[in-house]
Amino acid sequence: MKRGDVVLVYVPFVGAKGGKKRPAVVVQNDSLNVVIRETVIAEITSNVSRAVRRHHVLIDVATPDGACTGLLTDSVIRCERLHTVPQADILKFIGSLSPSHVQLVNEALKAAFGIP
Repeated sequence: MKRGDVVLVYVPFVGAKGGKKRPAVVVQNDSLNVVIRETVIAEITSNVSRAVRRHHVLIDVATPDGACTGLLTDSVIRCERLHTVPQADILKFIGSLSPSHVQLVNEALKAAFGIP
């Protein structure tokens, strides 16, 4: 597993019991992914109306960069919705972000955390 991988993972609900299988992007750096058993992910949603915020990244699956993610529908990476999950909870690898999408995620993470 490496930073920028798009994976299917069980994500717990916040403030409620249960959870849901959903796609997510690995945002933790590669060196930590090798030495610890957990990884940090950013949720992905198919609710593209959220793509207007600076801390969101739109994935258009009709583009070459979007197609390599393995996502089935246009989606939004929610960089304000991070979770630390056990790597064993990652159900499968779906695809990868392009370098340009990784850069957009970097900028969205900065916006989400107020980092200049």
